[in-house]
Amino acid sequence: MASPESGIRGKAGNIRLVDPAREFGSSGFGNVAWKERIDGWKIKPEKNAVPMSVSNAPSEGRGGGDFDASTDVVMDDSILNDEARQPLSRKVSIPSSRINPYRMVIVLRLVILSIFLHYRITNPVPNAYVLWLISVICEIWFAISWILDQFPKWLPVNRETYLDRLALRYDREGEPYQLAAVDIFVSTVDPLKEPPLVTANTVLSILAVDYPVDKVSCYVSDDGAAMLTFEALSETSEFARKWVPFCKKYSIEPRAPEWYFALKIDYLKDKVQPDFVKERRAMKREYEEFKVRINGLVAKAQKVPDEGWIMQDGTPWPGNNTRDHPGMIQVFLGHSGGLDSDGNELPRLVYVSREKRPGFQHHKKAGAMNALVRVSAVLTNGPFLLNLDCDHYINNSKALREAMCFLMDPNLGKSVCYVQFPQRFDGIDKNDRYANRNTVFFDINLRGLDGIQGPVYVGTGCVFNRTALYGYEPPLKPKHKKPGLFSSCFGGSQKKSSKSSKKDSSNKKSGKHVNLTVPIYNLEDIEGVEGAGFDDENSHLLSQMTLEKRFGQSAVFVASTLMENGGVPQSATPESLLKEAIHVISCGYEDKTDWGSEIGWIYGSVTEDILTGFKMHARGWRSIYCMPPRPAFKGSAPINLSDRLNQVLRWALGSVEILFSRHCPIWYGYSGRLKWLERFAYVNTTIYPITAIPLLAYCTLPAVCLLTGKFIIPQISNIASIWFISLFLSIFATGILEMRWSGVGIDEWWRNEQFWVIGGVSAHLFAVFQGLLKVLAGIDTNFTVTSKASDEDGDFAELYMFKWTTLLIPPTTLLIINLVGVVAGVSYAINSGYQSWGPLFGKLFFAFWVIIHLYPFLKGLMGRQNRMPTIVVVWAILLASIFSLLWVRIDPFTTKVTGPDVEQCGINC
Repeated sequence: MASPESGIRGKAGNIRLVDPAREFGSSGFGNVAWKERIDGWKIKPEKNAVPMSVSNAPSEGRGGGDFDASTDVVMDDSILNDEARQPLSRKVSIPSSRINPYRMVIVLRLVILSIFLHYRITNPVPNAYVLWLISVICEIWFAISWILDQFPKWLPVNRETYLDRLALRYDREGEPYQLAAVDIFVSTVDPLKEPPLVTANTVLSILAVDYPVDKVSCYVSDDGAAMLTFEALSETSEFARKWVPFCKKYSIEPRAPEWYFALKIDYLKDKVQPDFVKERRAMKREYEEFKVRINGLVAKAQKVPDEGWIMQDGTPWPGNNTRDHPGMIQVFLGHSGGLDSDGNELPRLVYVSREKRPGFQHHKKAGAMNALVRVSAVLTNGPFLLNLDCDHYINNSKALREAMCFLMDPNLGKSVCYVQFPQRFDGIDKNDRYANRNTVFFDINLRGLDGIQGPVYVGTGCVFNRTALYGYEPPLKPKHKKPGLFSSCFGGSQKKSSKSSKKDSSNKKSGKHVNLTVPIYNLEDIEGVEGAGFDDENSHLLSQMTLEKRFGQSAVFVASTLMENGGVPQSATPESLLKEAIHVISCGYEDKTDWGSEIGWIYGSVTEDILTGFKMHARGWRSIYCMPPRPAFKGSAPINLSDRLNQVLRWALGSVEILFSRHCPIWYGYSGRLKWLERFAYVNTTIYPITAIPLLAYCTLPAVCLLTGKFIIPQISNIASIWFISLFLSIFATGILEMRWSGVGIDEWWRNEQFWVIGGVSAHLFAVFQGLLKVLAGIDTNFTVTSKASDEDGDFAELYMFKWTTLLIPPTTLLIINLVGVVAGVSYAINSGYQSWGPLFGKLFFAFWVIIHLYPFLKGLMGRQNRMPTIVVVWAILLASIFSLLWVRIDPFTTKVTGPDVEQCGINC
């Protein structure tokens, strides 16, 4: 376990060597014979040369059979009926009655915005020139930000999948499964902040997924090398032997036991088996006992022994020093003993903790995910990968089949780099005070991107094409231009001429790295291999050296990258398997390779997900957004305001890091095949934190105007008033029509608008300054993992918990000064008479706009059941003090006005 020589250590400390023929479904796994493999590839030139069809449905009436691009099986037409030859999914456009008015309003709003900005720029306010200039700069920035956010939503689409057609093509009854293998990654770091019970539920939902068991492998990455995680996973593997057959027998949904038993529904509905009630009660008792064991492990882990943790065999736990420990791998379930209580096989379950040594850069989550890519390639090498956070369980047991409808579609799959599912969350109150569901982003923005080049990668719930993660380019397709009104302005990017040969395109480079194009398995297309023949041993050696320089010094792993349909290479000993598995997760493996720069998860940002997806889209891949009726995955979100702001801070800082890096979408990837609207979306994801600066200034202006008696807008004419009103109406119309075609409710839309202000003036603002400190001064900020706490203290107890953080200072200040400004403005109007009330309304409008948007923040400050935290008391005292200073302007007990206004008036009031 601790070293390649020790193999894989079991619970009792005995060394158990893995039999690859039984454990991994391979007929052997030995030293890589390059010449033998190359000779095997030489017999497949015809297959690699098959052009990819771009039509939505395969052509019918062809002779010779229907070629399946995913399984490389030529099926006779007599075997497949018409239904099986149909596409596995289809794109459903938004009805024109809903989308066309939306587009018209966008164009109309752009015109009105241009006229509005022209008026604002050409009509300065002499007595408040500084305030006017600041407001105009802010408004121009808001306009640019709106354009970058709005126009990528121009072509939203929906998608439908056909699971019955997928079954007819790849999963016919009585025949061997032809569905592709999927390696599922679960990442965890700190078991005290990411409870082992939460991770266990995620793993159990994976093991019980509705997919062939020999095609599913679950890899759990323990980047904290915690013995608690290891022991909890051992208990989970034992409980899975009872839970998985129960789920499959009765078609349980969801298949995470914690959330299944928490469902407040009639579980007897549609259950015709008479023994269901008895088995369900027994299973619930088993799960409660399982929870007791897990909680016992957690309680035991609260206090670390002075000598460190000791395993059951009496040897020290290799991960006692989390910053200096060897690589560890443990196979809990597999073909050589992974049987459930009914005697059926279970999916593989593998524990992985990569090596950590002082002096090495480990790249946090991105480095851990790349280690899992290599380990899975050596052990199982599924052609597709699903990554999940430890708190995101599979809510829809057919989620993998939904993804395969796109990735295994013969016409579409070859150009798809990943299928992204929306994130859905449990444990959030129906009001969603802090917009934790992110419904606007997941149901509007990503659906809009799906109509262009595909949604961005959001970090979890994503099924990858392994080939795309290896840095290869997608196959070139014949270009079929569809003329349209906006195709020239907002359509596809400039693509390379279709007349160029595949060999020429494969030799093109991005920077100093080689971008290999499909067919990627022709070694003559790889840089350094000359000629079409492979008889020259120098060519063999050169191709091997080139690939190992790119992927690392592991011949077994490099061989796996060249396997078109996944699977492990043939002929090897168990000893070489263990040695390679430990070797590829060593600290120095990535040195002088393309890992993290062109291959795998990309380094350089704490939001490695955005950067990784952007690199794939820049190479020309497209992604798919899949929204099945039953959510595919569900997770937990931090519903507390402080935790929510810290989470948003992390995302925003990652965007700022990308903005100041070489991968910034403003200047990166113009030689690739990234579409312009897709680039707009990526630019928006990187510059949106910058909006915090003008937003903070704009939210401060109303209070300044009320306290000084000045205003940012001069006295306007009737025509100018019409344009002002038109702008506000177009803003409301855009939102209403957006909600109409997306199905997002007005409450969700409004909560998103409110939190945009709250998060903008707090988390986004801090992210900008921290990003600048990191870029200019080299001061890095360490982030803690967001806690994944369960709601055991009552419904939404954490929602009302107040935790003070420096992120709350800017919104608290804005709230106070705007409330003070309102009081000062009203008191001044009372002093000045009737004629001053007209200008006051304009100032109050902007002040109340800020206060209303900060209302959820104010409600969070007030706490629950009138429990006022210290900050609220301080705020009340401060407000009372300022109000007392303003109150001297009015004597409420007489009709006499005091102060300087009496002298200016000259009238004995």
